[in-house]
Amino acid sequence: MNRLRGRLWPILQTALAATTAWYAAVLLLPDGRPSFASIAAVICLGASYGQRGSKALQLIAGVVLGICVASAIVALIGAGSLQIGLMVILAMSAAVLLRGGELLTAEAAVSAILLVSLDPNTSDFSFTLNRILEGLIGGGVALAVTSLVFPPDPALHVGRAAQAVFAGLGSALERLATALAASDAGGAGEALAEARALDALVDDFDEALSIGRDTARLSPRRRTALAALERYGASFAQVDYAVRDTRVLARHSVRSLRAGEPVEPTLPEAVRELGLAVWTLAGAYDQPDRADAVRGHALRASALAGEAGGGEIAAQIRSTAVDLRRAADLLGEDPRADALEAPTEELLAAAA
Repeated sequence: MNRLRGRLWPILQTALAATTAWYAAVLLLPDGRPSFASIAAVICLGASYGQRGSKALQLIAGVVLGICVASAIVALIGAGSLQIGLMVILAMSAAVLLRGGELLTAEAAVSAILLVSLDPNTSDFSFTLNRILEGLIGGGVALAVTSLVFPPDPALHVGRAAQAVFAGLGSALERLATALAASDAGGAGEALAEARALDALVDDFDEALSIGRDTARLSPRRRTALAALERYGASFAQVDYAVRDTRVLARHSVRSLRAGEPVEPTLPEAVRELGLAVWTLAGAYDQPDRADAVRGHALRASALAGEAGGGEIAAQIRSTAVDLRRAADLLGEDPRADALEAPTEELLAAAA
């Protein structure tokens, strides 16, 4: 029951869309059994969050392509099992040649099969046109349901994607700090692997942000989420830089530890401060006043790295601290307009 409870709302949305598409097609078209309209609505609603718009277009294109191919084949050589195989080959091949996505390609084949299964007399032009219009109606109803009636919360999905990045980045920095304190090259290598895996999470965030902006613009009920999304967009480019600099930091640490070079005592603590800055930044998107604490941790990390003197590890700690400081400056209640242009030494001034 718990599993069903978590999926019950999407199921009800899908049922509503299928029913609405059916009745809309009955009202608008002469066909008394517009099954294609309901099928189109169900497939569009089954698409993952944020992809429904593009998938609806692919679906509709696939329906049109499949119907046209099926109609042509039946008109030329009739209906039958062998003809269905030929329809699938031709419909999918045409979709691939048109550079359609996976959904368009599959839907072209499915539509061709369904068309013949529902009524072998697919060569009739009015029947073919009705099925194309049903696909348009079903896709349109699904988009209306998701954009106007039950729009997803874009800020929620973007926030989850961002927190996944912060969780991975904070964990990598903590692991690296522990490895440096223990002069453990293997542990530093694990931290490096964690940092490398963050690229996929950053890509997921970028996609979620783009989808979220589109959702908020298209849905009147979600327009208020645009402000929160823009706050993510303004500062997250610097988080991406912090991810890249952390990867370089871990790589320098691995090289140094494998070479047996001594680790300055303040470096592990500096990396821990970077981790604290990341964890604090993760909460600052909901509480912008925490941006000051992010700056404090970044400044502390830079100061500790400075006490260690020169070296690649210390320099990379300072670079990562700059990234996090700039992210905080762009996120706070009073964002600094010159956050991206301010000199590094000014951002990391001990007096701040």
